[in-house]
Amino acid sequence: MVRPTQYLHPQREPAPVRAAATVLLLRDTADGIEVLMTRRSADASFAPGAYVFPGGRIDEGDTPARAIATRRRTQSRVQLTQAIAAIRESFEELGVLLAHYPDGRPVSAEEVAAMDRGTASTTVAFADQCVARGLLLSTDKVFTFAHWITDRDLPKRFDVPFLVARMPEGQTPTADETEQFEPCWVRPADALARHAAGSFFMIFPTVRTLERMVAYPTVDAVLDACANRAAGEGPIWTSCPRAGWLAGQEARYMETESAFGELALVSPDGQIVHTLDWQSAQAVPLLKNVQRLTAPNPGAMTGPGTNSYIVGDADSGYIVIDPGPNDFDHIGRLWRATQGDIRMIVCTHSHADHSPGALPLQKLCKTSPPILGLASAPTARSTARFTPDRVLQDGERLVLTTPAISDSGETRVPLHTLRVIHTPGHAANHLCLVLEEDGLLFSGDHILNGSTTVVDPPDGNMNAYLDSLDKLDAACADGGIGFILPAHGYVLGEARAAIAHLKAHRLKREAKIAAAMRQLPEGTPEQWLPLAYDDVPERMWPVAARSLAAHVERIQQMAKP
Repeated sequence: MVRPTQYLHPQREPAPVRAAATVLLLRDTADGIEVLMTRRSADASFAPGAYVFPGGRIDEGDTPARAIATRRRTQSRVQLTQAIAAIRESFEELGVLLAHYPDGRPVSAEEVAAMDRGTASTTVAFADQCVARGLLLSTDKVFTFAHWITDRDLPKRFDVPFLVARMPEGQTPTADETEQFEPCWVRPADALARHAAGSFFMIFPTVRTLERMVAYPTVDAVLDACANRAAGEGPIWTSCPRAGWLAGQEARYMETESAFGELALVSPDGQIVHTLDWQSAQAVPLLKNVQRLTAPNPGAMTGPGTNSYIVGDADSGYIVIDPGPNDFDHIGRLWRATQGDIRMIVCTHSHADHSPGALPLQKLCKTSPPILGLASAPTARSTARFTPDRVLQDGERLVLTTPAISDSGETRVPLHTLRVIHTPGHAANHLCLVLEEDGLLFSGDHILNGSTTVVDPPDGNMNAYLDSLDKLDAACADGGIGFILPAHGYVLGEARAAIAHLKAHRLKREAKIAAAMRQLPEGTPEQWLPLAYDDVPERMWPVAARSLAAHVERIQQMAKP
């Protein structure tokens, strides 16, 4: 867990969340699903002028209304109350009522029109009106599609299930003209296109929900996806987004998107303070004691470039992790970012985009800091040979200290401790580093953000790679590690979940390779490749062929008696 003293910005408590509910009313058309949307008032305190789904806060009167609500066996009381609130809000805002009589007949449009939507001088409670007419709420036909919690940076926040239901036949939406205006039916893809063109403003959760909705061809497909969830009545996804700056504008991200973990590390309270643009001109502070400087070597194999990390501060001096390629400007920037006070240079492995900058950086420093790492194995390619000044041992600790005065005189107080973990697989001499005081894992190329690393035999080995993943998972569990700082891409959050996802992906790919080998038992790797990597762009197949070879080697080893 990150020490609070290392955060770049003072933390503040996000605004409390309020319980609310919204519902996507859906209908089938010849061109696909349409969803009912309406425009919020320009004076609204939340999302003014945005096109939204009907919904609002859960009221005290929604809980007693359970007495007239129809309930699925698997529906919890909380979900029932949420469905009641969504039905009430769609009635008050758009005059649409999901209700029926005890004999199963749906409520008629005429009956709905005769009811008070809250605009009369003397308002009758929604539930009381339904009871007076002998109506039951069709809450058993309302399902949970998504669960959104408003972003931490906003002053007004809600905890909102995004529910789905089929639009009742024979009813016509009519806006209340106070909170909601211009009800319209729109295909999700069309709403997204109009939003992108600037003519149909929607907030982030609405956009992301419609992006998921595009995949469903019919209303039944949506409802079945919700009803058949393996976890029962839970949402298909839950998200509390985070925001940063990208290209000078606010950009928001869900938990599954690559920048989310970095924003969680830099600004856990959700303040919009971090810039996500990739650049090589200067180091990017992630914490007070961690900076990232990305080398100017973007490409298919390096993504936005190789990340060099600087650990430490002005009191302790610095450790540079992965000085990168032998690039004159990049090395100079590393030196300036540390004021030349580099105590150690560590290379996670010997590949050409990680270790060649070590010697030039060492020569630039007057103190000649030692170059540390693991020597290349004989299996390494000639372009990836590396010999450190000192070989690191698995479990060894590299410590940055600062002077302190005690009664017995000056002592050295540890400030930043990096523990070495030998992780062969991507390369035989690969290692990772754990910043113990802050629960950070510097993963080199073993774990990347946005892609899977190449395992290239003979120096790469798939058995060793998977074993190293298990080793890192155990280290994360034991050390309370929450974040992974990879050599390529943004910081990853939820470290153990990221490792589990990566291992599952590797084994799923291996299963496809094994299936291709069974399909063509006399085939060659060149013939298995298109079958096993049919979901990968063909331009990436030459790279994928290396990992395929590693998987084939592992599969054949496991098949031996």
